[in-house]
Amino acid sequence: MNEDSTKTDLKNLTQEQLVQYVESLGQPAFRGRQILAWIYRPGITDFTQMTDLAKEFRAILAKNAFMSRFQEAMIERSRDGAVKFAFRLADGLIIEAVMIPEEDRNTLCVSSQVGCAMGCTFCLTGTMGFRRNLRTAEIVNQVCAVRDWAIEHGQPPLTNIVFMGMGEPLANFDNLLDAISLLTEQRGLDFSNRRITVSTCGLVPQMRELGDRTDVNLAVSLHAANDAVRTSLMPINKRYPLTELIEACRTYRQKRRKRIMFEYTLLEGVNDTDADALQLAELLRAVPCKINLLAVNPAGDAAFRSPSSARILQFQKILRDQGYTVFIRTSRGEDISAACGQLAGQGWHPQKVTTNTAIPS
Repeated sequence: MNEDSTKTDLKNLTQEQLVQYVESLGQPAFRGRQILAWIYRPGITDFTQMTDLAKEFRAILAKNAFMSRFQEAMIERSRDGAVKFAFRLADGLIIEAVMIPEEDRNTLCVSSQVGCAMGCTFCLTGTMGFRRNLRTAEIVNQVCAVRDWAIEHGQPPLTNIVFMGMGEPLANFDNLLDAISLLTEQRGLDFSNRRITVSTCGLVPQMRELGDRTDVNLAVSLHAANDAVRTSLMPINKRYPLTELIEACRTYRQKRRKRIMFEYTLLEGVNDTDADALQLAELLRAVPCKINLLAVNPAGDAAFRSPSSARILQFQKILRDQGYTVFIRTSRGEDISAACGQLAGQGWHPQKVTTNTAIPS
């Protein structure tokens, strides 16, 4: 079913915008906050369920607005417990999100764009090219849909949200900020800022603005410690080279004791030598940070290979000896193309993916 372009999707509106919207309908401001408290409750799909609103006002809402949702998803489960969800959007495009259950948390990796324009050479999403930005509702509906699926299947609740799915989050900045507002609003999805992480390949101006306007965690996809290698892997480095990127990280506005997470994908023979580790240690010296090491995952025709376990451990040891907190992130969902760098909205049989679109209430 297609979206009704004559109606307003309330899930595209932050609390402030929702207040303004109900005022445009002749209602007092508190009605907007009242509606928001209903929209993100599990199982709320119709205005008739909002029992503390006057019947006449519910009729006005039904005439002028709707609450979009993803009704169904194509789902694949990995041997390691990761679950990949594919959602078909109103225009037929497909996005993917991945739930990663762990002992102490349940993390959802969400998408912010259909495709990606950044062109990182080790990432399958980049081979799609850029199709479009996701609207605010399409971002938060990934969280709503997976939350509802977890409830229905007796799974632990979602605890963490990471913007590490399809797309560059900071290239969809306004919708990202609105989605974060709804994710952290108590009347909305009520996640803590410290439980939300935004990853970027290094859009420096947007990084600065993110720090000024939110308190969420920042992860920076680094993947090389010198400009020559990083530019060969990540074209964005031509626009914002390492000197500029690291200075933006050094001056990034964040709460005390918070540290930037640097993501470093290890590629055999490209960025995994002892010299690379020492260069990385020197590069990050002035930035309060943690480092995540990740062996590259297979991504289409890319020729990159993962270093040996011994090489990865040696790389970690060098950084730890230099005083850094360094984690080796275990890849999850590789057998269902759900691991880091593998999301591409491909391989789904079109007859098996139910249309997931905005359904007017």
